Amino acid sequence: MVHGQDRVRAVTRRRVLDVIEALGYVPDAAAQSMATQRKEVIGFLAVENRSSDTDVEQGGLLFVEEVLRGIEAVLSEIEWSVLISLPHGNDPSAARRRMRKISAKVDGMIISEGIVAQPLLTQLAGRIPIVLVAGPADVPLDVFSADNRGGTRDLVAHLVEVHGKKRLFGVDGPPEAPDAVERRAALLDAVAEYPGVALTGSFQGQFATLSGQLAARAIGALPRRDLPDALVCANDQMAIGAIRELQQVGLRVPDDIAVVGFDDMQAGTLISPALTTARQPMRLLGERACAQLLRRIADPSLERQVERLPTELVIRESCGCAPPAR
Repeated sequence: MVHGQDRVRAVTRRRVLDVIEALGYVPDAAAQSMATQRKEVIGFLAVENRSSDTDVEQGGLLFVEEVLRGIEAVLSEIEWSVLISLPHGNDPSAARRRMRKISAKVDGMIISEGIVAQPLLTQLAGRIPIVLVAGPADVPLDVFSADNRGGTRDLVAHLVEVHGKKRLFGVDGPPEAPDAVERRAALLDAVAEYPGVALTGSFQGQFATLSGQLAARAIGALPRRDLPDALVCANDQMAIGAIRELQQVGLRVPDDIAVVGFDDMQAGTLISPALTTARQPMRLLGERACAQLLRRIADPSLERQVERLPTELVIRESCGCAPPAR
């Protein structure tokens, strides 16, 4: 009667619903789940941080927060819920245990940033539908990612063609993150397209502000003649950390070293100079992944979907461009 799936007269239904409202009755979720064979809950699994050197504020939930907003926007339309789990990236066994527990409590899962090894993904996918966000494209699951190669290529082209940069330095993300792997490969390929342009070095980061600071500190210790003239950071948080640290060691951004990032976080607009970056549609990633998961829950036989969402070059001042006229 509550759901209108009966043949009770309208006047009777109205009286019953009035009583339900007056009593504050809430339907029992477990009973509904048994009746519909749906829990009306999906799981969202993302890494909280990847290193003991990073805390939540430094290491990052900014990407996760934006993806989650997209997921919740889709679920709110059907009044489903999301169960969120944020295991530490440096404890894979704990993450595996948590995923197995969560998989029994949800109708499907969205897993972000390549934190689950393929054997476990295959095992979980045999139990419930799974969709990946920023995951590897070589697994037989639905995958939604940004165009990491195109975004990185645009950044390098801008630095080289517009600003004449020739000595680039990469601040990479964690090697277990598919986005970081793609951006690193794209950086190498893009540099190789320009004769006379070289990648003079790189720093292995963790997608954290601290990683950018440590990279910049190492660069600041180099002899002046060995300095790069541009840093290509695999995400905005590392770029922000690098800008702050370069300024601390007496190097000017962008006059001495240009810095670019990837993501387009709001924090990049608040530093000075404002950060040039590649914008990826993080919230849209969450929306598309969630919509596909709901479709797969309804029909597990759907064909696999792999989608790369386009990025956009966002030009600000950290690359050497003039600030917009006011």
